[in-house]
Amino acid sequence: MDSKEIELQLQKLRQKIDKLDRTILSCLKERYQIVKEIGVLKRQLKVSVLDLGRERVVIERVLAQNAGAFPEEALKAIFLEIVHTCRSAQEPQKVAYLGPEATFSHMAAIKFFGHAADFCPQESVLDVFEETEAGRTNFGVVPVENSIEGTVSTTLDAFSEYKLRVCGEVFIPISHDLLNQTGRKEDIKKVLSHPHALAQCRRWLRKNLPSVPVEEVSSTAFAARWAAVDPSVAAIASPLAARTYHLQVVAKNIEDFRGNVTRFWVIGKESPAPTGQDKTSLFFSIPDRPGALHEVLSCFAQRGINLSKIESRPAKSEPWRYFFFLDCEGHAQEEPVSSCLIELEKICAHLEWLGSYPAGEEI
Repeated sequence: MDSKEIELQLQKLRQKIDKLDRTILSCLKERYQIVKEIGVLKRQLKVSVLDLGRERVVIERVLAQNAGAFPEEALKAIFLEIVHTCRSAQEPQKVAYLGPEATFSHMAAIKFFGHAADFCPQESVLDVFEETEAGRTNFGVVPVENSIEGTVSTTLDAFSEYKLRVCGEVFIPISHDLLNQTGRKEDIKKVLSHPHALAQCRRWLRKNLPSVPVEEVSSTAFAARWAAVDPSVAAIASPLAARTYHLQVVAKNIEDFRGNVTRFWVIGKESPAPTGQDKTSLFFSIPDRPGALHEVLSCFAQRGINLSKIESRPAKSEPWRYFFFLDCEGHAQEEPVSSCLIELEKICAHLEWLGSYPAGEEI
């Protein structure tokens, strides 16, 4: 086949691609319109736009029908974005998150809601709760637990003050990159980042930039913004921060310990309906008598309910008294969790259901 024939073949194949692109676009427009009509019917029925069970079924069906022909992770990302965008067609999704822009909380919000949502950065976890409870945003995204540093106490404590529920969870791997304007290590005169990020990269910094001063700032994103205007500054921040603030990567994954993951909660006014793959989160206290905690745990054991987390926390209003935070498999509206909660009401001095929600995809 000579070069002219090759060019003709290329032209034909490109014409096929152009035709397919038009078909894909036409299908997307039709899907978007149908979802808007579904939104109208949902409002008439007064049911929630957020139907995570249905969305999970859609993604699982697409992956099954693909049967590995198209790269699976890419296909999943494409259809998740389609689903998230169409969800916003039914009702605009305004989402508060612990800011500023390009933090790991922002990454979690994008992963759960897609790029079509209206994201509203907040200065603190309590501000996220405040905006969501007041109805100025539909949902909030807050960190609840880190695989290395443990539970985020501010998030758990906020549930006693704000009447919100957990609607979902997202797991984000915490990897830190060293960023500056040029991508050259020799240009760095100072390194900025959040105290936690600096602590997680201390060994790398000591080995690779031993004479460069390090300074703590309020967030990794703030450090990236500073580096974007000062060529002598490097920031330890997320890959999203590099894209957002147009910075170059000096070194990737400079954290001292691999496998660091943060779990985020999506909070809102109501927990979603059961999906078949759910978690329930509880906050409770027990009477001050022998065997009380054993009675509580027996409620779960007797019903074969798996506990994925239990943690004691001091009660701030009562010295030397403790609350317990617990995650279990299952949904509060379904057996065996529903009957377990009824029994716990009789045993616990205080019981608070934080929410039942689809289990996130752990990393």
